[in-house]
Amino acid sequence: MGIFKEIPPTAGFPLSLKDFSCLFKTVDLQQDFSDYLGSDCCRLTYSGTAALYLILETLKDLSVKATVVIPSFVCPLVPLAIKRAGLKVEVCDVRRDSFDFDLVQLEDLCLRNGDIAAIVAVHLAGLPADIAGLKKAAGDRGIFIIEDCAQSLGAIYEGRKTGTLGDFSFFSLCRGKGLTIYEGGVAVASKKEYAAVMDGNIKKLIKRDLLSEALKILELLGYGVFYRPQLFWFVFRLPQLLWEMLGNKLKSAGEDFAANFPIHKVSRLRSSIGHAQFARLESQIEKQREKARFYIEALRAIQGIKVIGGHAQGRASYPYLSLIFESSRMRDKVLQALKYSGLGVSQIYAYAIGDYGYLKTFLPQRKYPGASYLAEHTLTLSTSAFLENKDLQSVVDVIKNLSGLR
Repeated sequence: MGIFKEIPPTAGFPLSLKDFSCLFKTVDLQQDFSDYLGSDCCRLTYSGTAALYLILETLKDLSVKATVVIPSFVCPLVPLAIKRAGLKVEVCDVRRDSFDFDLVQLEDLCLRNGDIAAIVAVHLAGLPADIAGLKKAAGDRGIFIIEDCAQSLGAIYEGRKTGTLGDFSFFSLCRGKGLTIYEGGVAVASKKEYAAVMDGNIKKLIKRDLLSEALKILELLGYGVFYRPQLFWFVFRLPQLLWEMLGNKLKSAGEDFAANFPIHKVSRLRSSIGHAQFARLESQIEKQREKARFYIEALRAIQGIKVIGGHAQGRASYPYLSLIFESSRMRDKVLQALKYSGLGVSQIYAYAIGDYGYLKTFLPQRKYPGASYLAEHTLTLSTSAFLENKDLQSVVDVIKNLSGLR
């Protein structure tokens, strides 16, 4: 690719002038989600994190328990939302060969800790989590299941869409997360009585912020301009390189977060732009799956590399494809060769959740070997709409060359 060309690392939807054509029409992105999920209990929020926070505040009204279990390989914003809600965080390690909970450890936690109010089931990389196994481990203890669907819009588990499997769920509409309004989210409740409590919290907690919303509108317009290979380098790779030069790994990875995230209302204008994208949701996700299938087939025969695939009863949406390398040295070698190639190769999280310094004051201080293994052995391959077949093949060729197959 050209020196400044850069494929986004995830399959965010490119915006076009057509997406801005319904700005003055009466449309409702919240209703789009309700129709798509078959639920009247969907609420548009400022971000996926704000949606989780709203759910947690609702949880406090529904349960006397105060602990929320999260996986050890997860976005740092998840424990920050729990902390902001005034709840306790418990961490369960994940398996080394997938993003799922270690169910033996999870069941043990549920048996020993009678204060667990909820478990956050993360559908990471668009791969439906093992909900059946999770519910079995939780048992009949009155534990709520919260689905983290930030990366799984359009994924299917046992014939049902993710976001309809637990007691609550939340989606992210952040930049690069597929359908986007630059920063946005959706909170979903499985029952009308839960939604009624959630609506009470919306009235109490979520206000208008015209200045902040105006900034988000400008950023969304900027996204429409810069989210393309010819310009993305300047807003993604250049800042990353500068933070690397300054020695700030978390800033470079985009994982330096704080608990004071905004939670204000989303404007009708941004909702309209999200609505315009909804018509191509399924076709866009199918294209992501096609690119993932290309990679899966091409990399199948390489020893020492495992594609993290979905469950037999699930169908992933694949905003990116994740690989596990048996050798961390080989992972680093491939990542170094492709990270700056402009072909969308990256990694998900820099660390196991317990190793983020700014989280250590309120997370259990113990090792999470499953998550540490994934942080050191995984990389991700983009399924962006901007990738052409020759780009996919170039990535495959580099991996094969470094693996000694060519």
